[in-house]
Amino acid sequence: MSDTHHEEAHTGPIKNPKQLLIAVLASFVIPIFAIIGLVLYVTSENKPAAGAVDTQKATAARIQKVGMVEVRDANRPLANGEAVYKAQCAACHATGAAGAPKFGDAAAWGPRIVAGLDALVNSALKGKGAMAPQGGGDFSDTEIARAAAFMANAGGAKFQEPAAPAAAASAAGDGASAAMAPASGASQ
Repeated sequence: MSDTHHEEAHTGPIKNPKQLLIAVLASFVIPIFAIIGLVLYVTSENKPAAGAVDTQKATAARIQKVGMVEVRDANRPLANGEAVYKAQCAACHATGAAGAPKFGDAAAWGPRIVAGLDALVNSALKGKGAMAPQGGGDFSDTEIARAAAFMANAGGAKFQEPAAPAAAASAAGDGASAAMAPASGASQ
């Protein structure tokens, strides 16, 4: 037996110089593009996206205090029921939006009037159904009570418009003084 080695030529994927040149260039260019892509991906977090909100304003809005203090003039005159209705209540009660009883609709206001002014004011101050507390407005409790009386009176009630707290306190004080006067006069 003869030992003859058949040497086969080793062949690889590169068969000519053109393929070698392409392989060398690709081995440098592809990693460079991969590195550029990774750098852009990592640093894209620092750039605000198109149409993104200002991050400082958004952060300030997220960390703002829960409550706010608003200074108002304590001596300002209280608005009457009609003015409060036009400014705050008419948005829903004029059209009956979200189930609100329409202004002047006696049938819708009847059951509410029977419940009394205190129940109406309580509902207005605490909110009911789709209505936010105080109708979402910036009026005092007395002004809201005046608006409730105004709307109920338009629906057939005969409620008195609530007096200002200072006037009510002075009227109560005058009543107490008047009650005391006859008693002191009787002892003389």
